[in-house]
Amino acid sequence: MSTTSSTDKYYYDEKAANRAVAFIETMIRHCKGDLTGKLLELEEWQKDDIIKPLFGTKHKETDLRRYRTCYVEIPRKNGKSTLGAAIALYILFADSERGAEVFSCAGDRNQAGIIFNIAKSMVELSPELTRHSQLYRNSIINPAKGNTYKVLSSDAKLQHGHNAHAVLFDELHTQPNRELWDTMLTSTGARSQPVIMAITTAGSSKTDGNICWEIHDYADKVKKGIIQDDTFLPVVYAADEDDDITLESTWIKANPNYGKSIKKEYMQNEAKKATEIVSYENSFKRLHLNIWTSSVTKWISDAKWMENSAEFDEKKLVNQECWAGLDLASTRDLSSFVLLFPIDDKFIIKPYFFCPVDNVYTRTMKDKIPYNTWEKEGFLITTPGDVQDYNYIQDKIIELGGKYNIKSIAFDRWNSSQLVINLTESGANMSPFGQGYASMSAPTKEFEKLVLKNKIVHYNNPVLRWQLQNVNLRTDPAENIKVDKAKSSEKVDGIVATIMALGEYMTDDSPGDSIYNDRGLIII
Repeated sequence: MSTTSSTDKYYYDEKAANRAVAFIETMIRHCKGDLTGKLLELEEWQKDDIIKPLFGTKHKETDLRRYRTCYVEIPRKNGKSTLGAAIALYILFADSERGAEVFSCAGDRNQAGIIFNIAKSMVELSPELTRHSQLYRNSIINPAKGNTYKVLSSDAKLQHGHNAHAVLFDELHTQPNRELWDTMLTSTGARSQPVIMAITTAGSSKTDGNICWEIHDYADKVKKGIIQDDTFLPVVYAADEDDDITLESTWIKANPNYGKSIKKEYMQNEAKKATEIVSYENSFKRLHLNIWTSSVTKWISDAKWMENSAEFDEKKLVNQECWAGLDLASTRDLSSFVLLFPIDDKFIIKPYFFCPVDNVYTRTMKDKIPYNTWEKEGFLITTPGDVQDYNYIQDKIIELGGKYNIKSIAFDRWNSSQLVINLTESGANMSPFGQGYASMSAPTKEFEKLVLKNKIVHYNNPVLRWQLQNVNLRTDPAENIKVDKAKSSEKVDGIVATIMALGEYMTDDSPGDSIYNDRGLIII
């Protein structure tokens, strides 16, 4: 570890560095798992890369700490929350500052409370710290010094006027904007040696305005010497983008606690999952290798889709119970209606696609997509005119309702129309279905699992096949997924309608058997 600056402005105060280590290892106790109640023993990398440099490197002229910002980027399960809580308590009880205000910050109050609650439990397990504390639901007070430790989050109304001495940002990549970061940075202006510390995993949004990506990029430039900032301590543990994610050497590179809190068997299982489940690959890279990824990714390969191609006797579907998804596009685009039938140990999905007849030739020529061929082969239903005839679609759905036992029809609540009203009046059970992560993530993940396990058998509907290859998935910080309509190339309405139908079935609360029973999917 390099403890001195390339300049002559700083020196390494070994006594101060060791004091921070000693406080943590003699006052802080584990509060989770088998080690609960035992004194915390810091790992060498925690001491040498973070604790000692942060608290031991000082200005020669002022004896004040050198580093004002510490950015720690590290994969999950490396003890980042425990370390953050221990640092917060050291500052609260043992730092030289009086009247210090210490804050845990995050994108929402639950996340912000993680480090704080760990710290609170640590205090409760320490007779020494308990004697010097007043514990409250969302604060810890050290009366002797007048120091406080509180929780703040981006979802709360920001209050200016704080006089922060230390700020710990947990999972900085979940911050919805930079407002909280800027507010807390400004709040440290009156302190002589404040510290803002971010402890986070990698994120999935490499865009301007993403505060975590901005700080990550800044940290990278400081590490490389591109930017000279003597007050910024960058600590990043990560694999490289081109590293083989299945190799143990890659796991070791990214995880400083590998072999301790990170077990080989766990990484083997997670890496295997990442190679088998398309949508999990980027999550594995972010969470366990600390590799920044895009929030938008491609999905199921055409080769995998076509492994499931087979025929099915459509006569078996007549009068059978089914669930439906309806995705109404704009007036000139494709609209989709998809039926899902649970039959024996299978799910049977039957899609219907609608396009204005006057647009078929235009789209065939302009988009180089064989709309005309699909129409001739019966895979595309044309509606009269050059805009979608919703009455025609309505009549078709009512016709299908007479042939099949449609339990409910899921539709986009933000794209409803008179058609929905009319179908409701005709006796159809219309169910609004959100397009956000809360509604779409579970059925999207389930659909993916069924495809990857070869549980789908489809009659190779070419429109649905084409749309599946147009899909891009978007992932949020909580690892929820959904089809990204804005980023997906071309049309995806049939896939969205399929997922909605599956989601409607999954949430059906009518009496009967379990919704899964290890069923597969058949698409005809």
